[in-house]
Amino acid sequence: MKQTLVIGSTVVDVVLSLPRLPRRGEDINIGPSVCRLGGCAYNVFKTLRLFQSPAQLCSPVGSGIYGRMVEEGLAREGIEPFVRLEAENGCCYCLVEADGERSFLSWHGAEYLFSRSWMKKPDYSRIDSVFICGIEVEEPSGDELVEFVLEHPELDLYFAPGPRITRIPRRRVERLLARRGANGGPFLHLNEAEAAAFSGKNDVATAAEVLAKMTGNGLVITLGERGCYCREKDADAGFFVPGAAARVIDTVGAGDAHCGALIAGFKQGRGLREACGIANKIGAAVVGMHGTTPDSLPGEDSPLPLPG
Repeated sequence: MKQTLVIGSTVVDVVLSLPRLPRRGEDINIGPSVCRLGGCAYNVFKTLRLFQSPAQLCSPVGSGIYGRMVEEGLAREGIEPFVRLEAENGCCYCLVEADGERSFLSWHGAEYLFSRSWMKKPDYSRIDSVFICGIEVEEPSGDELVEFVLEHPELDLYFAPGPRITRIPRRRVERLLARRGANGGPFLHLNEAEAAAFSGKNDVATAAEVLAKMTGNGLVITLGERGCYCREKDADAGFFVPGAAARVIDTVGAGDAHCGALIAGFKQGRGLREACGIANKIGAAVVGMHGTTPDSLPGEDSPLPLPG
């Protein structure tokens, strides 16, 4: 099995538990705060590792207190920083309400930068796919990231535009969606609100149809506890895959874990429906715990499947 290049951020998540978001000028008491590694790329990479799917984390690490925390956290997992930068690393304040919903306050630093010059390091004979996130595409160095994926049409592209999809420079998104590789255009992974915002269609099936025409490939639209809506490449219609039961504690990273599990399923040779069923179970596991990735796959009596 060949590797997936996972390009994007590794950041310190400062997780604050609070009963609800405060009103302006209000004082509010919070629960204990927790610092842990996060970031879209890191979360996807960790999920791929969970499924024993080969992957390389292409994440810059900056300086400052958060840069040191990221480097130390990666070192504990035996991961060498892909590139070290003198610019300061940022962080993400994750406000988690009592019902598990999260809101982000992000300070972007070195972790969101990208340069094609870094990408001479990987051995492309061992790589067949690449994951990118819209947050990095939005950044000033986003053109560099777009150019990189256009220079490598041999790699299957998985693109998660993210909640700021409408803020990414339109020209960059258009170039990404028009990219055609050996297996078609980019495979999109996004949630219902993101799909509606970008397609202009509130009906999930109609939004999927519009997006599929843009990319010429399949896609997955996550629907929270309802599961996800999927559309195969060149299909005339899509289908729903039901969600897995979950007690919601913390939704931070659930979408990233879902995407990572989906990619892992594809790499194991599973079809879209089966891969989405697995991804839904992983997403349910993540929202039911504190953290963004389970430490291990449970045993055979668990609803979560073992790698196969």
